[in-house]
Parts: sequence; structure tokens; C-alpha cells
Amino acid sequence: MLKRIASAIVLIVVVSFISFALTWLTPGDPARAILGISATDAQVEAKRTALGLDQNVFAAYIGWVRGVLTGDLGTSWFTNQSVADSIATRLPVTLSITIVAILLAGVIGVGIGLLAAARRGAVDSAIQPFAVLGFAVPNFIVAILLITVFAINLRMVPATGWVDFGSDPSLWAKSIVLPVIALAIAATAAVAQQTRNAAIATMQQDYVRTLRARGLGTGSIYLKHVLRNSAPVALTVLSLQFIGLLSGAVVIEYMFALPGIGALTVGAATQQDQPVIQGAVITVVIAVVVVNLIMDLAYAWLNPKVRS
Repeated sequence: MLKRIASAIVLIVVVSFISFALTWLTPGDPARAILGISATDAQVEAKRTALGLDQNVFAAYIGWVRGVLTGDLGTSWFTNQSVADSIATRLPVTLSITIVAILLAGVIGVGIGLLAAARRGAVDSAIQPFAVLGFAVPNFIVAILLITVFAINLRMVPATGWVDFGSDPSLWAKSIVLPVIALAIAATAAVAQQTRNAAIATMQQDYVRTLRARGLGTGSIYLKHVLRNSAPVALTVLSLQFIGLLSGAVVIEYMFALPGIGALTVGAATQQDQPVIQGAVITVVIAVVVVNLIMDLAYAWLNPKVRS
């Protein structure tokens, strides 16, 4: 775990610097964008100095890191709002749809994968086109279909908007059900396919045949042995899908008008609002690192060989 944490710190530094440098070196003048075309060159130059744009990228990055280490993510260049406050209000929205989506994908995907491995035949054959469609169809196409059918035609749930869980749990659930489904379909397909393959490989092992020969029931074999030995594969897929869901949430949040961190990042990128972009990037990277560490702990719990 100490090695994982050390590598995670290096990853955070590398990714944050690359994103900082890319944004810093992007053509355009944020100072001119802030002041408008009517500002004089002297006013623009003074603004550039105030924002630190007259520094080289390394000096600017080191200054940003010093602020982060003291808990200061900076202030938006365009709204003058604290970046930490902006992220704190928007992060729960993104985490709500991504965490619920990944839990849904895990439960349904593992269930479908085990069922396909156990039954084979028609059930197994149906998994293949489902997996292909899940991989091939973009989540924004799925979102459009869901909005058209369930929000516009059937009027079962709202098409856009967000309701905080603390305000009304039922309305909160209605506000995220379509975004969650749009995100979860591809992840569910991936988990189901990989779980199915891992379960079939596990069932062909000698110890499984021995358990059957000793008279253990099929349900006991699947739940206590096949599922446990197939779980690391499912966890690997889930960890990768979580990263993909964070990326996919950017588009989904825009389509469903959700005030999440993805929408905040896209808006900041169009304005070259460096502090907001960096705050969002470091938040997402830390979230990914934490998820990977949790997965490592889960591996060690499921497979004692990992501990040694």
C-alpha cells in the first residue's frame, strides 16, 4: 500500500503539471477576454501581471502547488468565486450519478455474467450482442433515446434538472435515473462480458470439478468459489469503467442540465479559466487514485495471494 500511495502521489504531480502546461500554453489571452475588446494594452498587460500570466509555466505551476498544499485552489479569473467552493457544490452531483451508475453496473453486470456462464445456451448467446451494443453505442445516443421515450413521450421522469438529496430523496432519484442509466449501460456490458469469461474459466478448473464430485450444490459452488475467484476481474473492469464514467459524465451533465463538475470544467475550458480547470483536474485525479487504492484493498481481501 505504501508503494501504491507513493506512485499515486507521482501520478497526481505528473497529471496536474501536464494539464497545467497544456492550458497555460493554449493560444489565447485570458486577460483580454476578461477585460473585453475596449480595454487598452496597458490595462491588459496589468491584468496579465495580476493573474501571473507573465511568468513561465514552471514558476506558475510551483506557485499553484504552494497554494494547493495550503488548501487554496485559487479563485476563478472570470467569476472571482473560490474554486474550492465551486467544486464543493458541484462534486456531489457528479459523484451521485457516477457512483450509482457504477454500483448498478457492478450488481447487474456480475449477475448477468454469472447467469450466462452457468446457463450458457440462449442466455449466453444473448449476452454477446448486448455487450457489443453497450460498447458501440455512445452514451449521448442512449441519453437522447431515454429522454425521448421516458421524459417526453411517457412523462415518467423530468428530462433535465437536479434536485438535492437532502431536499427530496424521491425527486433526487427521479432527477438522476435517466443520467445513471445512460452512463451504466456500457459499463454493465463490459462487466457482464468479463465476468462471464472469468466464470467460465474458473468453472473449468480442477478444484471446481472436485467440489461437484463431493456433492456440493451448484449455488454454493457459484457463490462461494466461482464468484470469489471471478471477482478480481470484475473489480478491474469496474475500476476502469469508473474512470470512463467520470469522463462520460461531462457530456451527460450537459445533456441533462446537471450542475456537475463536468459542466463546470467544460465552461472553464472554453474561457481558459486556469484555476477552475486545475481544480477540477486535481479533484478528478484524486478521485481516481482513491478508487484504485480501494480496489487494491478489495483484491487483497478477495485473494490472499496478493498480500504476499
